[in-house]
Amino acid sequence: MPNRYATARSRMIREQLLPRGIGDQGTLAAMEEVPRHLFVEDALQGQAYGDFSLPIGLGQTISQPYIVALMTQGLGLKPADRVLEIGTGCGYQAAVLSRLCAKVYTVERLKPLMMKARQLFDRLHYLNLVCKLDDGTLGWPANAPYDAIMVTAAGPAVPEALLSQLAEGGRLAMPIGGRQEQELVLIRKENGQYLKSTLEQVRFVPLIGAQGWSE
Repeated sequence: MPNRYATARSRMIREQLLPRGIGDQGTLAAMEEVPRHLFVEDALQGQAYGDFSLPIGLGQTISQPYIVALMTQGLGLKPADRVLEIGTGCGYQAAVLSRLCAKVYTVERLKPLMMKARQLFDRLHYLNLVCKLDDGTLGWPANAPYDAIMVTAAGPAVPEALLSQLAEGGRLAMPIGGRQEQELVLIRKENGQYLKSTLEQVRFVPLIGAQGWSE
């Protein structure tokens, strides 16, 4: 029922994003284009455009639409940008990013999630997405540096590996804090310095890996 879901996407933008200050036209267009309902289980598709996160299996979640939009808008992506995403999950955030930049490299540590996301990217013909199964806290050095990095899981600090892979002038968005509550921070690399600002109080699943939390 494509008309039903298109209407739901428009309502999501009108009622959830615009009133909370999401005004970047590229972000709004990407959120209206990407079929969020396809990234959740069939039984949850009717709830896909609600103002909340949803489970996607293996203890992971798809973030609330507002948080996806806030992180995306914060990165200020340009068409030529190359982006690294840590934590593919169901693939929705990567799909949104892919509508705004030249290439998205996304890393996931759970093979069933990565395989499912990759199949969906192919189905939707999102051809500028590349997936890798690995420890995301170590980034993807082979393709560095990146114009932007997004981390969709929470760590006690930004992994040094990710900071080292951020280009001069690059932006990094990540939830930082404890396992239960965090601050969503935006970091800009300017003249070799890392400038931090806080966007929102959030709750994300933990970032597991060598430079994150242990299991």
